Amino acid sequence: MKPTSPDAPRAKKSLGQHFLRNESVCRRIAALLMPHAEDRVLEIGPGPGALTRALEAQPHARLLLLEKDRHWAVERQRYGAPGTRAVLMDALRFDWRRLPPESGWKITGNLPYNVASPLIWDIVSQSAATRCVFMVQKEVGQRLAAAPGTRQYGALSVWVQAHCLPRLEFTLGPGAFSPPPKVDSAVLSFTPAPHGERPRSPLALARLLRICFQQRRKQLGGIFTRAGLTWLAEVLPEFGLSPQLRPEALPVEAFLRLSALLADKTAGETEEGLAGLEAGT
Repeated sequence: MKPTSPDAPRAKKSLGQHFLRNESVCRRIAALLMPHAEDRVLEIGPGPGALTRALEAQPHARLLLLEKDRHWAVERQRYGAPGTRAVLMDALRFDWRRLPPESGWKITGNLPYNVASPLIWDIVSQSAATRCVFMVQKEVGQRLAAAPGTRQYGALSVWVQAHCLPRLEFTLGPGAFSPPPKVDSAVLSFTPAPHGERPRSPLALARLLRICFQQRRKQLGGIFTRAGLTWLAEVLPEFGLSPQLRPEALPVEAFLRLSALLADKTAGETEEGLAGLEAGT
């Protein structure tokens, strides 16, 4: 791959661009994908291509780049290695269900801080990726991997952990980027949960999380009653759960069981889809 052209534009604040420059970090991220020769790899926001070059050096069958910035999409297509294809596209608009499960896709990227949460929310629930590795703001990384009962644990934690196992691999400071951000970053890996352990009704789970974590300091019994779900409050003791508990105290497994009940109870209602649900609650 030819180096980035000297007339490259500065990072755009509007796109949340902080370009990863540290080559050893890029190689580390690429290795965390656990690459194999038959893998199809998708990188989000390649920018000047530091991580792209590390990915191209690893075994893979195909490398697809999604880039919202026209300059970098053109440059990556122009200078990419054989088998690398750059597409001018906003990753938030990409239909992750288009990645066929039999193709062995792996997804990675240094995600812009302002879109990391909704992107990961969609990717873990809609794609058939066999593994993901993402760079995010350290605070977001802590929320993704948070355990029940902690301050960071919320809707994003439950949703992601209901679909996969997130692991905080390492953190790094602003010096690895250009321009340097004002916060630390974290790299996390994501291993999909077996299909039998995933939410039976993602819509019901998303609805339950929105109801609970919009009032995370309230007790579950009161939350469900105010939401018109008194019957759900009444069944909590059957699961060994006190109505006095707050949402942040419930493990992922409890949310899965309660969302399955909610799905059964509301079967036949008009589905409004997941688009309007908050990923970062």
